[in-house]
Amino acid sequence: MKIAARVLCLLVIGVVVYSLVNMSFIRQERNNDNRLKRIEDLEVLGRLKIIENQVYKIAKLIEVKNQVKEAVVEQKITKKTEVKKLYPKSPLFSSWGAELTEEEQMEAERQFQEFGYNVFLSNRLPLNRTVPDTRDIRCTVKNYPKNLPTISVILIYLNEAPSVIKRAIHSITDKTPAHLLKEIILVDDYSSNEDLQLALDEYIDLFNKDKPGLIKKVRHKRQMGLAKARISGWEAATGQVVAILDAHIEVHKEWAEPLLSRIKADRTVVLSPVFDKVLFDTLEVVEYIPAAHAFDWNLWCMYESFRPEWYKNYNPSKPGKSPSIMGIFVADRQFLGEIGVLDEGMTIYGGENVELAIRVWLCGGSIEVVPCSKIAHIERAHKPYSLDLSRPMIRNALRVAEIWLDEYKSNVNIAWNLPLKNHGIDIGDVTERKQLREKLKCKPFKWYLENVYPLLDGWEDIISYGALKNDIQERYCIDQGEVPGSVPILYECHHYDTQHCYYNRNGEIYIGGIKSHKYNSNRCLMDPGSGKTPALHNCKNAKEKGLSIYWDFSQGNAIRNRNTTRCLEIGQGEDSYYYLILQTCTGQKWTIQHVIKDF
Repeated sequence: MKIAARVLCLLVIGVVVYSLVNMSFIRQERNNDNRLKRIEDLEVLGRLKIIENQVYKIAKLIEVKNQVKEAVVEQKITKKTEVKKLYPKSPLFSSWGAELTEEEQMEAERQFQEFGYNVFLSNRLPLNRTVPDTRDIRCTVKNYPKNLPTISVILIYLNEAPSVIKRAIHSITDKTPAHLLKEIILVDDYSSNEDLQLALDEYIDLFNKDKPGLIKKVRHKRQMGLAKARISGWEAATGQVVAILDAHIEVHKEWAEPLLSRIKADRTVVLSPVFDKVLFDTLEVVEYIPAAHAFDWNLWCMYESFRPEWYKNYNPSKPGKSPSIMGIFVADRQFLGEIGVLDEGMTIYGGENVELAIRVWLCGGSIEVVPCSKIAHIERAHKPYSLDLSRPMIRNALRVAEIWLDEYKSNVNIAWNLPLKNHGIDIGDVTERKQLREKLKCKPFKWYLENVYPLLDGWEDIISYGALKNDIQERYCIDQGEVPGSVPILYECHHYDTQHCYYNRNGEIYIGGIKSHKYNSNRCLMDPGSGKTPALHNCKNAKEKGLSIYWDFSQGNAIRNRNTTRCLEIGQGEDSYYYLILQTCTGQKWTIQHVIKDF
């Protein structure tokens, strides 16, 4: 196509040159004859018209050929995009990867299953890619002291993608002032991925040629879990401040200065940056607004509003007090050692951050979230190192409860629907941690509830919990039924959340789980007063309206409504199925799974 176009262009140029030369010759021959000059002008105009027509035809010919070429290219692109989708149900490909070949799809899905995020894309992104600055405008004009403490950045990982680790290293070295960055410590909790062995060591050696000793590596000889990995990093650190981070992060511009400045002012404060979310599939950065870190009685992490005083003089650049911490945190290295770093008895994952938070508050420190420090954090679609996190979570939560929660420790059992005694879960030896608590002269947990986290409901009125069964059909339990919906049902016992029931001193019966916070409301069993079908109603609204939500119940006896005097019983319908009904008491008996206090 290109050769043909050049030939046509040369043809046009030749025609034009020939015509101009020919006209010049005629002009010389007829210079003295006006009549002939007029003829000459007409001939020139005619020749120019002929040339114009020839150029137009050539241009149209080239245009048609280009259109054909474009159509062929477009057809090839269309054929390429019409590749068979091999994993239509995979979350990786819900909004990404439409242009991948089948071979590329297989590779991307394999890596996604192995790591929980898009390694295929990560391997193709620059290690020093630009992360959007999502800080509040007031953060960008702040000035920080020049004489700040040095920082050791600890990156914890287990079978992380090498490109993700390298990107974390580049972002830290590029965006942390060199005089403040003491070292980067990589803590490998016994990864099996070969790419994290010799290849990563060679990369570190190459990196350290330009910056000797900047990157250190600690590798466990067996998998020891997050808590021990973070302790290993702390033990290897030499900076005045430690930042204990996941390895799947990228720091934002000026991330370290606000943290170091705050610790310089108060060495007993433990800090968290604000985490922007990196989508697991597209690796795009999504801005998160500053919020406090909190937990429920399962000791699961959650976000929550700051205290009301933070919002009164609204300034999103100011640090806010926080009841807990998510796991990524920054602290004075010596102070962290003084209060016991982390509990080595915590296994695999979960609860170690809540344990640290409670200990910091009870033993002389405080926790804050710093909005002007931002870190982009990949949120995995799944955690490959533990497909069922509930097992280590339950074990770790019970350990925290035994050491720190005093008379409130039964709330963890309630939240996980475990018996108060003989639950069969080994929480390890807690003697050393209890001795640490005595040594530090820490406050009681009741102080924490009253002064740090008053939004957490103490559940003091709960006296029994678990599955609720009738003596006529003991294979069936009360269940919350369909949601949305307000009709409780009988269902074969499976003991999951929908069948968790709670009876409190006031006579309320919650069905389908219990909320951990005072700003939430549970669903109470109610007698509507007419008909035979019981209902579930928002407890707070029911109290305001004076609905019949109070019941007399003792273990192994009837459940009788105080207002209507009708009993909750079961009856067999015309279809031979059993249903929950409200009727005049016939002596049916109910038992609840776990009893806290005799009632």
